[in-house]
Amino acid sequence: MTVVIQKVKTLITIDINIESTSTNASLQGKQAMRVTKAQAQANRAHVVETASQLFRERGYDGVGVADLMAAAGFTHGGFYKQFGSKTDLIAESAACGIAQTIALTGAGVELAEFVRQYLSREHRDSRGTGCTMAALGGDAARQPDSVRSAFATGIESLVAALSRGDGDVADSADARETRAQVLDMLSHAVGALVMSRACPDDSPLADEFLTVCRDAMLGTLAATQAAEAAKPAR
Repeated sequence: MTVVIQKVKTLITIDINIESTSTNASLQGKQAMRVTKAQAQANRAHVVETASQLFRERGYDGVGVADLMAAAGFTHGGFYKQFGSKTDLIAESAACGIAQTIALTGAGVELAEFVRQYLSREHRDSRGTGCTMAALGGDAARQPDSVRSAFATGIESLVAALSRGDGDVADSADARETRAQVLDMLSHAVGALVMSRACPDDSPLADEFLTVCRDAMLGTLAATQAAEAAKPAR
């Protein structure tokens, strides 16, 4: 009888251990799934950031999916688990790159300071981390609507950020004037950067484009601010 009781106790213990092990494995599996999902999101963001830099350096046609994924530290096969197509990635990377340019307007940076930073030699030479509009604007014109829409949305956000100092102006005429000034300034800045980069790095013309356009734009901004200050109070 004692032997029988001991065997029953042993079987119960084994059953409990098996159930406990199964439960722990299930919990660990769920936890692993949560970590995997979070890691997948981080991996995706890393691919977008890597693509944004490589596209700016080499152009959209200069980077293949395999090279891009390798640069991000992943296999080629993993690309289509994250993106529907290369075009989808191009659109996301464009938004990412323009967001970095918008970040230059943060911390109360005014138009004049933005111009100085944008038309600096440092920015000119940092194509991979510089303005997406200057690096890829020409390429974007030949891309599908989804990519051009990403550019348009990003540019509107940048214009809004550069115009934020006048966001409380009630007069719509003043608001339109501010927007026109920002669009004009941004077009000149992007154009100057593109022309400078088109020249050899050691070419005096590369620096001349930056200097002449920067000085002209800063002069215009100063004159506009002086005219605004001279207006009688309303």
